[in-house]
Amino acid sequence: MLITDILSRNARVYGNETALIERELGTTRRPLLTWKEFNDLSSQIANYLIQKGIKKGDKVVLLMMNSIDWLPIYFGILRSGAIVVPLNFRFEAPTIRSCITLSEAKIMFFGSEFIERIDSIKDDLSLFVNLFIYTGEADQKPDYAIPFAEIRKNGELNDPNCQIGLLDDAGLYFTSGTTGKPKAVLLTHRNLEYACFVENHHHRQVYTDNFLCIPPLYHTGAKMHWFGNFIVGAKSVILKGIDPKWILSVISEERVTVVWLLVPWALDILFAIESGEVNLNDYQIDQWRLMHIGAQPVPSSLIREWKRFFPNHQYDTNYGLTETTGPGCVHLGLENSKKVGAIGVAGFDWETRIVGSDNKPVERGIPGELIVKGPGVMKEYYKNKQATEEVLADNWLSTGDIAREDEDGFIWLVDRKKDVIITGGENIYPVEIEDFLQSHEKIKDVAVIGIPSTRLGEIAAAIVQVKEGTNLDKTEILEFCETLPRYKRPRRIIFGEVPRNPTGKIEKPLLRKLYTGKKEVFKT
Repeated sequence: MLITDILSRNARVYGNETALIERELGTTRRPLLTWKEFNDLSSQIANYLIQKGIKKGDKVVLLMMNSIDWLPIYFGILRSGAIVVPLNFRFEAPTIRSCITLSEAKIMFFGSEFIERIDSIKDDLSLFVNLFIYTGEADQKPDYAIPFAEIRKNGELNDPNCQIGLLDDAGLYFTSGTTGKPKAVLLTHRNLEYACFVENHHHRQVYTDNFLCIPPLYHTGAKMHWFGNFIVGAKSVILKGIDPKWILSVISEERVTVVWLLVPWALDILFAIESGEVNLNDYQIDQWRLMHIGAQPVPSSLIREWKRFFPNHQYDTNYGLTETTGPGCVHLGLENSKKVGAIGVAGFDWETRIVGSDNKPVERGIPGELIVKGPGVMKEYYKNKQATEEVLADNWLSTGDIAREDEDGFIWLVDRKKDVIITGGENIYPVEIEDFLQSHEKIKDVAVIGIPSTRLGEIAAAIVQVKEGTNLDKTEILEFCETLPRYKRPRRIIFGEVPRNPTGKIEKPLLRKLYTGKKEVFKT
């Protein structure tokens, strides 16, 4: 079933029930949409796009911060038969230009936060984009754009009944670029439909659940986790603003039951509790049944600490890629909390293998590259045959992640293939060191990168972000690391911020750029 058809069904069955609620930090506003309003607005958008010349297979860009309008616009684009192109809100103007040039998008939705960036490249974009639709405050609208309010006012409510099939192209998602230039991942309607089933199967959402959506909706992770609620007509809260007290207040006030967190946000909540800034007794959170986490390696120490404060929570780790239509190709499972630290086992209707450089399975316990196969695998890297052939073979997708399988069949993420540090002929996996250092009571966040060494080729350097209000020096960290094998101990300790992208992944290319130019760092 097309996800646009699922929306139509929700409107028929749950029409006057709440579908989406928006909560914004610092305001008392609480706009909401019923399933009927959600469905009607999507139809208005679809019909408007068709009236403006959009045909099946055309591309429409969506560049907005999270809001209650984001999902109706997304569904409206799909319902028109177009391919939706959600863009990362952190993309600078040159990257936005290259994404639009590659996709040859004809229409663009954008919010007020992006006016300056769009202004600077508008003339270049006009080679493809013939209509700009502005979704922000009316008094800031650029002259070249039409207001989204015009669609709300004049768009036709009838279903345009575009002839769309499950195997038709649906979305063009650009990767986060943590290992290089973002690539365009082409997903089909079948990919999107399957994401609904796999998420609901893993986390068992029912109509009475309420999902709190915190991460950016342009990313497959946030939206595909929301799909688990969507497929059963359950409501969800779109959160604007990230702060431990705010997150807990909204969970309490909206009676949220399911929350997907990124590691930094989970850590912030724990720090706020430990420091006394947050008193859990001030919130009604008994209904909160599931905290799941993903998008990056999850320190086992974090989950042990989480269970200390939230002993009744169900917990799951989710692993996935943009190329697998988001999370779910590997997951821990609600029943497997004894295996905290592992990313889990093959997800619903997925297959997994760990292979060596010859692409043959390795023995259990031996690190190798994780490859996956299932209905969520992308169609291709758009207009990039070479890159597609490098990662897709016989419907198996090479993830680029190094993993190992334990004696019980659980998969443990070791590191990104491109992040492995080779020092003196030994392979060092930064994630293992990061996980170890994260257990230090004074460390808030940590990243480990390889930096050049004349004698050893590379050495491991740890960028350490210290918890506020604590003192920590290099000597204490090096003494803490003495329990690690000698070759795994970081040779350099650098105190500084650990940059993460909106989905929580450490921006290691940025760290390498920052630190590999400093000669004093390279001394051995």
